[in-house]
Amino acid sequence: MMLNLIDKIGDWNPQLFRELKGRLKIFNVAIAVATSLLLQMVVFLYQLREFPDDQYALTATYCRLRKVYELRQNQIYQQSNQPQIDDLNDFFSKNFCPQNEIDWQLWWRDHWEYIFLSLSVIFVFTLLVAGTYLLINDLAKEETRGTLNFIRLSPQSETSILTGKLLGVPSLVYLVILAAIPLHLWSGSSARIASSYIFSYYAILAASCIFFYSAALLFGLVTRWFSGFQPWLGSGAVLLFLFTTMVLASSYSNSLNNSTTWFRLFSPWDTTNYLFPNLFNLSKASPLKSLEFFYLPLGANIVSAVGFHLLNLGLCSYGIFQALKRCFRNSQALIISKKQSYLLVAFCQVMMWGFSLQHWNINSTLYNQVGQNLIFLVLYNLMLVLSLIAVLSPHRQDVQDWARYRHQGVSSHKNVWQDLIWAEKSPALVAIAINLTIITIPWLVWISLTSVFDTDHSPNWAGDNFDRLKVLLTIALSISLMMIYATITQLILLLKTPKRSFWAIGTISAVTFLPPMILEFIGMSSWKHPTVWLFSTFPWAAIEYSGATTIFMALLAELTVLALLNFQLTRQVRLAGESATKALLAGR
Repeated sequence: MMLNLIDKIGDWNPQLFRELKGRLKIFNVAIAVATSLLLQMVVFLYQLREFPDDQYALTATYCRLRKVYELRQNQIYQQSNQPQIDDLNDFFSKNFCPQNEIDWQLWWRDHWEYIFLSLSVIFVFTLLVAGTYLLINDLAKEETRGTLNFIRLSPQSETSILTGKLLGVPSLVYLVILAAIPLHLWSGSSARIASSYIFSYYAILAASCIFFYSAALLFGLVTRWFSGFQPWLGSGAVLLFLFTTMVLASSYSNSLNNSTTWFRLFSPWDTTNYLFPNLFNLSKASPLKSLEFFYLPLGANIVSAVGFHLLNLGLCSYGIFQALKRCFRNSQALIISKKQSYLLVAFCQVMMWGFSLQHWNINSTLYNQVGQNLIFLVLYNLMLVLSLIAVLSPHRQDVQDWARYRHQGVSSHKNVWQDLIWAEKSPALVAIAINLTIITIPWLVWISLTSVFDTDHSPNWAGDNFDRLKVLLTIALSISLMMIYATITQLILLLKTPKRSFWAIGTISAVTFLPPMILEFIGMSSWKHPTVWLFSTFPWAAIEYSGATTIFMALLAELTVLALLNFQLTRQVRLAGESATKALLAGR
């Protein structure tokens, strides 16, 4: 029967068959099952350490006489009779709770709940951290042995190969968890936890595995230069992320009423805490119950809360899988196409703005909601645009091929713009401009919907000098600065020097983050020297202290620089597209 099952798996997915055959050896399976059973025994015995014995205190949680003690204590406190209080405390400290007065039913229910919650936490860390490590390590070994190229040449589809990797490589980890599922279900049932909540947790766990495992495969494909350090870096990042989000979810000052909520939803802790309120022993209800998205009450019921979490992970996993399919066959291909970048940026704006617009207090206005999230929105979009510049900008050979052979498929000037918008080997400036436009649209809508001339409701970051013209000019200033960065990146990638990518990343990182750091270090704060800050990566910091005329002049200066850089870029692309014969005759 087992042979027939393996044969069917081989017919359905040869890559999965290859992975399972190499890992499900008798010794490996025995070790995995033994590890799981040992872990379950440790968890079970650890919870028994507080088993009520003959010396169980009268004031302990599960002693029924505790209520008598508390009632009598309150009566004596009301009488302010200190000797009786001392006698009462002395009596209860010297005597123990009779076995027939212990609430065994409640103790066992809590005992099973502790086991259930402990296993739930262990499942998350084991699956996500160990599975991520195994997947990245497997890709690194395949690359070292040279077998990854043979897999790429396989007639199987990318989906079949990648699915085989996702299901097969962490198969022993799956086995460890599957061996613990019976105890997990039994403990949950004994703790009177609803089956719908338990299976909702399993759905969240499965969706998290798909997301993190897909991201791990993509990380393994695009970071080959880390060599043997890849698995530790990837799994360490996942461990740090899970630990950080668990601390945030277990914090009493926990809040989900800002745009950072989207990134926390990639972790399973907040939704798991929503399903099982005793997970972190917090006295207050889960903050997910008050979660809103564009004012829609997602946390009002379990269906919308869990459903949105699964939808977010599903959409992001689908996007990562599309990038995987692009990079798997051709390791030099761009992670995403220009068309996909437009969809990605639009999706990110919807998610970030959706969690920014929440009724976080009674007096909250649209002004204040965006104002409180301004720093997050600016930083998120800055990192998003810089990432797109790095991902979409083609290298010299690609631009040369596009410029040299474009005439074979293009016959009109209109199609040149179509190439700049859609073609992968064309310069990325037009695509970056379109993405910046998509980012700008929500800001323009916000400006048009808010009473920008009402200074009584102006956000904290704008002060009394906030007006529509200054904000529009600052947005234009930010766009022109990002376009300058994109042009510089493309110019560096057109050079003939080796390691152009590192030079481009280093240059853009330096011009992005060093000027603000240097200005703050030498004491030139935005409120003291706002004009200088208008030329930095964060012109928003100087908007309150600058006049509209000053901002406009800074914008003209940046547009001039952008025009000169683009003139140089156009010249370089034209030279790169010349044939070797023409360049030789021209003396180049």
